[in-house]
Amino acid sequence: SLCISTMSSSAHAQMQEYMTRHGVQHMMEHVVRELVLHKPQEPLDFLIHTLQHREVPKIIIAGAPASGKGTQCEFIVKEYGVVHLSTGDMLRAEIAEGTERGKQAKNYTETGQLVPDSLIIDMIRVRLQQPDCVQKGWLLDGFPRTRAQAIALQEANIFADAFILVDVPDHILVERVSGRRTDPVTGKIYHMKYMPPENAEIAARLVQRADDNEETIRVRVGTFHRHISQIIDCYENLLVR
Repeated sequence: SLCISTMSSSAHAQMQEYMTRHGVQHMMEHVVRELVLHKPQEPLDFLIHTLQHREVPKIIIAGAPASGKGTQCEFIVKEYGVVHLSTGDMLRAEIAEGTERGKQAKNYTETGQLVPDSLIIDMIRVRLQQPDCVQKGWLLDGFPRTRAQAIALQEANIFADAFILVDVPDHILVERVSGRRTDPVTGKIYHMKYMPPENAEIAARLVQRADDNEETIRVRVGTFHRHISQIIDCYENLLVR
């Protein structure tokens, strides 16, 4: 038999790509945990049953602007091997592929209208049926944004195992956003308190985005709070802060 240590670099890379794409490592970790926990008399039969009935993570995550939700998404994907889903990314993919849903969405976006919830829900429903989501589980990022969307998800039989709320005090959100600056020369983003520029020359040329100010971020955070308080009611038993 061929040991991993004797594989060619290309074969090893292909194996790693395959294992990552199909979540093999996380699958095996799950199986080993179950074996240690249950100590079955017939390990092979137990393994077959476990793999056939393996529950995969189904997670929704929400957070205010500048809450660090994106960083948490990266951690969850790395830790659990789930598929990271953003409705914005899904919409752009549907439009780029020219699907029927993409064509409908494009008609709305090109005329400056909001894409209807029914179309987004249908897009999510179809995406969750794809093999990668079925086999590895999913992380739905930033949706639902309203109570109506949360109810619509449930009516479409889309249910999560956990609803993660990245809960950060408002004054920290304001500080994070209002302190951001961009270097127009390099494109690098700084923060005047947490990641200040290296020297006075760079500091002198930094610019602040028009919407990176206290007034704007407080409005955005206020809007988030109004909606999230209603959404939480739909996921009260699943809430993780």
